[in-house]
Amino acid sequence: MTDSRIVLDDDTRLLLRRLADKLADYEPEAKMCETTRVALALVFSEKLLGPTEAAYAAEQLLLAAAPPVCEGQTRRDYAALLRLVAKGVSP
Repeated sequence: MTDSRIVLDDDTRLLLRRLADKLADYEPEAKMCETTRVALALVFSEKLLGPTEAAYAAEQLLLAAAPPVCEGQTRRDYAALLRLVAKGVSP
């Protein structure tokens, strides 16, 4: 569950939307995995900010904002959840 005390900055909202787009566009019916969530957080953070300390900080904020993956969740379902979080709606 997302920590409701987390304040999302613009970069985190952008990263949540980009992650959601990727998941919804590529194999949306496939099972979502926790390892995918963690790996893509790193990839998208470094893509936005380069291999920097800022990217590491953005990755940590993204992981804190993105809820854990639930058993049986598809990539499409998880993408929809991320879009809600990016809009400020707690799951």
